Amino acid sequence: MFPFMCEDRRQSRAFIAFIIYISLFLDNMLLTVIVPILPDYLVHFYSSANFSIPSSVIYKNFDLHYVPKLIGGSSGHVPFTNVKTERSVSLESENGSIGILLGVKALVQLICNPIVGNLSLRIGYSLPILFGTLNLLVASAIFAFGQSYASLFVARAVHGVGSACISVCGMSLVAQLYVEPDKRSKIMGTILGSIAVGVLIGYPFGGITYDLLGKAAPFHILTVLCLFTLTMQLATLDLTVRHHSSSIVVEDGGSRWWPLLTNRLILIIVGAIWISTSAMSILEPCLPLWMMSMLHPKKWQLGTVFIPDSIGYWVGTNFFGGIAYRFGQMKVAILALTLVGVSCILIPSATAVFELLLPHFGLGLGIGVLDAALVPLLATLVDSQSGSDTESDSCESSPNYGAVYAVQQIAVSLAYSAAPILGGELVPLIGFPWLMRTIGILNLAYGPLLIYSGMRESVRIVLQKRSELPLTTALEPAADGSNYRRFYNAVN
Repeated sequence: MFPFMCEDRRQSRAFIAFIIYISLFLDNMLLTVIVPILPDYLVHFYSSANFSIPSSVIYKNFDLHYVPKLIGGSSGHVPFTNVKTERSVSLESENGSIGILLGVKALVQLICNPIVGNLSLRIGYSLPILFGTLNLLVASAIFAFGQSYASLFVARAVHGVGSACISVCGMSLVAQLYVEPDKRSKIMGTILGSIAVGVLIGYPFGGITYDLLGKAAPFHILTVLCLFTLTMQLATLDLTVRHHSSSIVVEDGGSRWWPLLTNRLILIIVGAIWISTSAMSILEPCLPLWMMSMLHPKKWQLGTVFIPDSIGYWVGTNFFGGIAYRFGQMKVAILALTLVGVSCILIPSATAVFELLLPHFGLGLGIGVLDAALVPLLATLVDSQSGSDTESDSCESSPNYGAVYAVQQIAVSLAYSAAPILGGELVPLIGFPWLMRTIGILNLAYGPLLIYSGMRESVRIVLQKRSELPLTTALEPAADGSNYRRFYNAVN
């Protein structure tokens, strides 16, 4: 409604970054707020079958598409307190339909990530962010008023579209506005912290408002918050369609992605994000059942045991972005992978619930530090590959980051959709302890790949500098005027 020009947006970039922070916060809050409300929906859907949902299910954490396995795994095997046996019926026959309902968000987001990446080449980042927030508003409204399986299915699918738009284009817009690598690393880390904040607040917010005001109340509140955020975006973001003209952007659709998919360092960085995220996504569906069989926790401990993960992720993203840039993003990422691997190995060694707190915190901290180090580095690699001068005042001449962050989000979506399925199949074969030890060893073994790739990229840049080939990056010049030195530090 009141679009700013490019220069004006750069002056107000801190406020735009705040808007992206709020948008991601609402996205993750909507993801988790339904968890304590889910049993009520399921009872409503299947009331004709005369069963009740085990109350322990409401303590399942992080993502809803893992709940069916927890329900199915508990039927007839694990005793639940406060469950009326005469009304309890196995949900195994309904696991397929419930799994589709709960997994559709991750599936839709996985499909939409590359579509949003391509779309951002044509219309920029602001319009998809606006559209994504509108999708969050619509999904919240459907959750509030929906009374059928179909309505909840549509709400989850709409939420997946909105998540893809906000995640891909939100980080891309921040990368475009913050061309200084030190500030970019710090700001991106802070914005990634909104994911942890949304997860932490979503569970108690949903449970408390549901208990006091009814199941529609939290979604009504989220709808208002989304409407307020949408109004801020309309008043602040530049909604004019802008084509990117950097050398990486060409008319052939396949050529847009080929430079990214053939860049070894980008693929290895995305792989590191995928393998670290998989450690968490495998843990979430398997840990509650292992705890009930080995540690015999109280019901409230099934959910609160995951709180240190979110706190650790928040600490890692908020405080280690600048540290990673100062000491070398690859070095810090290798240490983060080591922390993730060690934490995974230690988790099955716990003999009491409180012994899980430290490795859980280490796991979340490691993933947060790795994201804070590598997500900004992806933008730096696009700057280097495009050969454009990001210090220019023209927004049209800036590189396009949509594709690389679409690839990054594809890796995250794959981790949260495929890894739990794989983990659920492996637990009966090798057991939960060896599953976690295996994923821990894989994280530890992935570190040398980052070392090797960082050294190769550094040698390439140094040789290119010596041969006096033009190499323009988005990096802030070093004190001696050599542009390549900071990038060398980043990947070394």
